[in-house]
Amino acid sequence: MEVMAAIIFVIMYAVIVSEKIHRTVAAMIGAVLMMLLGILSQEVAIHHIDFNTLGLLTGMMLLVGVTSHTGLFDFVAIWAAKKAKADPKKILTYLGVLTAVFSAFLDNVTTVLLMVPVTFSITKQLNLNPRPFLLTQILASNIGGTATLIGDPPNIMIGSAVKIPFMAFIENLAPLVIIQMVVVIFLFEFIYEKELHTTPELQKEMMKMDEYAALKDKLLLKKSLFVLSITIIGFFTHQFHHIDSALMALAGGFLLLLLAGGGHDLVEETMKSKVEWATIFFFIGLFIAVGGLIEVGIIGEMARAAVEFTGGDVTATSLLVIWLSAIVSSVLDNIPFVATMIPLIQDMGAMGISNLEPIWWSLALGACLGGNGTLVGASANLIVAGLAAARGVRITFTDYFKVGFPIMLLTVVMATVYVYLRYLM
Repeated sequence: MEVMAAIIFVIMYAVIVSEKIHRTVAAMIGAVLMMLLGILSQEVAIHHIDFNTLGLLTGMMLLVGVTSHTGLFDFVAIWAAKKAKADPKKILTYLGVLTAVFSAFLDNVTTVLLMVPVTFSITKQLNLNPRPFLLTQILASNIGGTATLIGDPPNIMIGSAVKIPFMAFIENLAPLVIIQMVVVIFLFEFIYEKELHTTPELQKEMMKMDEYAALKDKLLLKKSLFVLSITIIGFFTHQFHHIDSALMALAGGFLLLLLAGGGHDLVEETMKSKVEWATIFFFIGLFIAVGGLIEVGIIGEMARAAVEFTGGDVTATSLLVIWLSAIVSSVLDNIPFVATMIPLIQDMGAMGISNLEPIWWSLALGACLGGNGTLVGASANLIVAGLAAARGVRITFTDYFKVGFPIMLLTVVMATVYVYLRYLM
């Protein structure tokens, strides 16, 4: 059974990486094979599905999906460009910061879907090359998403598995993320300095744009802001009411649907086009497939090997995890990697490593920041490249690698120093 489970998982992982078949199909077939071959039963498989992760993702998708109808995100981007006085350097900074902030409190995939069209609108107006702005947003989305529980799927998974509250992520990761964003934006302004210039005439035209014209439904906007506010406040105050983040997000999502009218057309359109069901089922398949590895003892054996390699030393284990996570996540999807690492680290704790906190933060930092290493490192990267290609701007693997990989290494070095100084000294 152990060999069979390993073969299924490795093949499933290879197919996911190859992208020859949609990753959801690969994950679900892997999960079904695990059950059909008796590696784990259907009842046991259900217990391995993390419904907190699924609930949080679904709730946030509903919230963002309804809010997107209001034009709020277009408004914010145009407002930022005007606040920057249509100065390309300042626009690069403002859009990068907005992307990071949105990614922290929504999720990075949703954020880039909303920001990229607006970026093209602004760069077209100013006759600028959109590539520097798009690359900045890719990096900002992954770095910004590192700061909170809901910003990036790896954090959602870690927070759910270890019961880490929303505020703990902000307290432990946000200070580093702020420093990294300052460094990255400074580097991009330096790297693309020659391309960040436009004419005074085009700047004047940009300043005439009316950001308020982007707001399509002001009544729905008020309702959306109200529900988003109470949902995010709910995340921040988890330590007082102890309501799970998933329940808070789902409550917010369905409350907004109700306040928006709750009609059949609205609900069905939101469920069909705004909730990424392929992502939800990808997680389900992945949780079951990893559950199969847990049931046959492979995860436990890997944990024992890691503990033996590091001698059970917390510092050595944390450094191993942060760099392994970053390198692997730069070339593979970080979601299946984190799904595999979570039970492995839990088993390390059962084997005598008493202080797992630095290891959990190392996993979160390595997996999220590692996604910036290559164009295939995170879903947001591929989405930006796809949206750009549809508009005639090609971002190749090599083009991205030349910029993304060195910056990824820099941010991981910064994260390593941060983890060591804060938790390991």
